[in-house]
Formats: sequence, structure tokens, C-alpha cells
Amino acid sequence: MAGYLKVCIVAEGCYPYVVGGVSSWIHSLINSFPETEFILLTIVANRSFRGKFVYDLPENLIEVHELYLEDEDWCDNRKKKSLKLKEKEYNAIRSLVLNQKIDWETLFEFFRRPNLSLNELLMGPDFFHIVMDCYNLKYNQVVFSDFLWTMRSIYLPLFHTLLMDVPKADLYHCVATGYAGVLGSMAHYFHGSRLLISEHGIYTREREEELIKAKWVKGIYKNIWIEQFRKMSRLAYDTADLVTSLYEHARELQIELGCPQNKTIVTPNGINIEGFDRLAPKQAEDEEFINIGAVLRVTPIKDVKTMIQAFAYAKSRQPRLKLWVMGPYDEDKEYAQECFDLVEAMQVKDIVFTGRINVKDYLGRMDMTILTSISEGQPLTILESYAAHKPVIATDVGNCRGLIYGEEDDFGEAGILTHIMNIEEISYAILELANNSERRMRMGENGYRRLMQRYKLSDMKKTYNRIYTDFEDRMMGGWEEYE
Repeated sequence: MAGYLKVCIVAEGCYPYVVGGVSSWIHSLINSFPETEFILLTIVANRSFRGKFVYDLPENLIEVHELYLEDEDWCDNRKKKSLKLKEKEYNAIRSLVLNQKIDWETLFEFFRRPNLSLNELLMGPDFFHIVMDCYNLKYNQVVFSDFLWTMRSIYLPLFHTLLMDVPKADLYHCVATGYAGVLGSMAHYFHGSRLLISEHGIYTREREEELIKAKWVKGIYKNIWIEQFRKMSRLAYDTADLVTSLYEHARELQIELGCPQNKTIVTPNGINIEGFDRLAPKQAEDEEFINIGAVLRVTPIKDVKTMIQAFAYAKSRQPRLKLWVMGPYDEDKEYAQECFDLVEAMQVKDIVFTGRINVKDYLGRMDMTILTSISEGQPLTILESYAAHKPVIATDVGNCRGLIYGEEDDFGEAGILTHIMNIEEISYAILELANNSERRMRMGENGYRRLMQRYKLSDMKKTYNRIYTDFEDRMMGGWEEYE
């Protein structure tokens, strides 16, 4: 890269506050281009996250801006008059709430009003009448007061996003659609910035899955929230110059959700393989065990409870098994405690929660790794397992099927795929690998060859070097079209 391009990475709920997954990907990407200046615009729930970074930020990350979706209304209401919407502004907000050919440009301009108070907007008569129209047209089967307050809570985080004064950069690289995509679309409108979207999981589908299972929202309100995420993602897809995904099926889902096909390309993940050839082998105290490594954050989406139960079942049939849960357990302390309590209640021996670790200190000691997630993109932990020549047991989510069985090679199986939350299948897979060392070794080598062919960090760097260079060429007057 010539280095003329200033890139703003836009992330939601990950970097630099949590380790692993998308956060690791962002950190690797920034470090891969030391001559390029990066800005980070990161989206979190509230100010309790302010500055609580778990990464040492790279030197070429020159600015960090935080957006708080649950922020207070920081305007001084004593100096404000009653908020009055112009007809065009009223119609734009109405188009948003009713999801009728949304006038995003007018919305972008409206939220640039000096000292705009979200409290006055959401509690004002104009928003009330807009919500009343929506209620009468679509949702009059529920209590209006509940509907009104729910609509205020739905639109508050989006309005905070629209209030954000986005920093200027040549390229906005959003690592999701959703609120990140809205920020990128605003930058495109106000600064003429190019917009690149790289989805690891399909944001809209992930939010749908969460909302369907959520207990805090019920009935029609699930559908309204889902519609909210869909309209934000459509804005991002429509505005973006290029949209990447990690594997072909994810690209197909993006197109299904409204992304123009000619904007989409597949860009697989990649990991830094340096040091994986020097992993510490099994130690003397490990020899009596068949070690299973689970590199993950102890959170509900990783479904650690199912893993524990499946391990317990397998352990009762193969006493040499030992499970290492390797990763932080302070992100969702309540869920982590439930996992600890489950281990104690089931009286399962040989389960170790290590907390945050350097994965290279442990992977060499493992005989296999396991991932029981209910949602994934293209897990870096599987690629790291392959770098260590270890087979993987994984649920059939995201691109786990492609990583285990192969998509563009004939190397063979590199592990065993199971259905989500299926204790019997997962425990059987554990026993299958535990009791067949030759199969474990063969699968581990298959995974290593698959990694080396397609999933190295150097491969990913080449891909994004090309993308960034093409954006830079466009900024300078040229452009290379993607096929």
C-alpha cells in the first residue's frame, strides 16, 4: 500500500474490549498494515465500558472514538426551546418508523441540528403522533402506552448513532452492518468516504436468532426489533462500495437480505501461524489424560453448558478425558457462575477453567479441540487448532462445516461436525476421537494442510491489501472492478 489511505474501522461490541473472534481479527488487520493510519470508532452499550481496553493498541491506531448506545441525553435542556420538526423532517422520521422508503439523507441532516435533545424528540408531540400512526396502521391489538414506550426504547440507540459526529477518513471499514453500517453510511454522506463492510457473521440473522430466543421481549415487539435491524442493514448494503463475507453461504445470505450481488466477495479469515511450530508438547502430568481444549469466552452463545454435559457423559465412559475451558469468564459473570455450578452439581471431575490465557501455551498439550457454539462465523479457534495439527469437534454453525470437511480441497475430514445443543452427538464425537488416536492424528494433519492452503494471515493480508489499494486507486481517480 502507498499509505495515502486513512482507514476508520467501525466495530460493535467487540474490539478493543473483549478478546478473541472479531476482536482478534481487527487487531491482526491493523497490525498487518503498519504504514497505514487507522482510526477506531467503537460501539458499546454505555459509558461503563469507557477506555476499558484489553488490547495494547497498535501505534498506527491514531484515534479511538466511542459511541454509547444507552447514553444519557447530554444536552442542557434549560437552554432549549420546544423541539419543532419541519415537514420534511417529520416525514423522514415517519418513513423510518413506518419503514416506508426511508429518507436517510434528511435524517442525517436533521441529527446535525446543534444541541438536539433526544429526550425532547422522543417525548415530544411529533414523535407521539408518528408512533400513533404506526400503531393504528399495524399494531392496534396491543396496549398503546406499552407500544409507545417500547418504540422510544427501540429508537433511542439508533438516534444516538445518528447524533454521532463521525471522524473524517478516506475509507470506513465496518465490521458489521447494524449501527456500524449506519455510521459508515453517514460518513459516506457527509465526507464522501468510501464504505467497505466485512461481515463475520450475518448481523441481521444473528440479531434475529437472539431476539427469537430472548425473554426480555415478547410478541409483536420481537418482529419490530427484527425489522429495525433489517432496515439498518439494508441502508449499509445500499450505501457500501464493497461487502465481504467469510464463506460462500454467508455471501448468499447477504444477497438474500438485499445486498446487490455485484458488491459481494468472499474473503476467508486467516491466522498468524508463527510460533505454532514450536508449541510445548504434552507434559508429564498430561500423559494419563486425553486432553480436550475449548478456546472460547464463557458466554451463552458458546453454549458451554451443553459442552459440560456432553463431556460428563463421555467421561463416564472414558475416565481418561480432561476438558480445558480456555478463555475469559468475566464477560458474563452470571452465565459463568451457572457453568461452575453445573460442574459442581454434576460432580464432574477433570474440568479446568483457565481464564484468559495465551493459546500457544496450551494447544500443544491438547489431543483435540471442541466448539459447541449456537452461532459462529468462521471461527479463528478452529484455524488455530489446525495450526497445532489438532482435530476439531464443532457444531454445524457458520462455516464450521466448510472448515471441517473442506470447500476447495480434497484433504478429507479434519474433525467431526455435530448439531447444536445435541449432548448425545457431541459426547459420541468426543468418544470417537478419544478412542482412536490414529484418526485424531490423520484429521489433525488434514486440518493443517487445509489451513496452509487457504487460511493463513498472509493470505488474508494479500486480499485486504488488494482491496485497500483498489479503494486508494479510486480515491486517486482509478478503480479496479471485482468479479
